[in-house]
Amino acid sequence: MKLGVLATIGVVFAGAAFADSAVVTDVDARKSGETWTFSVTIKHADTGWEHYADGWGVYLEDGTELGYRVLHHPHVNEQPFTRSLSGVKVPAGVKQVVIVPRDSKHGVGEGVSVALK
Repeated sequence: MKLGVLATIGVVFAGAAFADSAVVTDVDARKSGETWTFSVTIKHADTGWEHYADGWGVYLEDGTELGYRVLHHPHVNEQPFTRSLSGVKVPAGVKQVVIVPRDSKHGVGEGVSVALK
């Protein structure tokens, strides 16, 4: 049985601003059986192969990685864009995860907290 969940998004402040870094603008989290699918919308000023959003990850609040979605090419003319990651196992009792974007020039961007319902 598929259970649709619209995730609640809140910014996890990490201190400094992440100018020109990839930014998470939306997250849809859906549970299906024992795993989750995360559809994440990223906005980034991709310029080509030299600077583009190259991935995002799903993490527990303690930094434990639950899954990572590699973005294999620039999305210069497709902004913002959404990509999904399925089969993510979230430990029982976890009510919140953090989605962290990454780009090829600046590395990790600001994480976004997502409540799981």
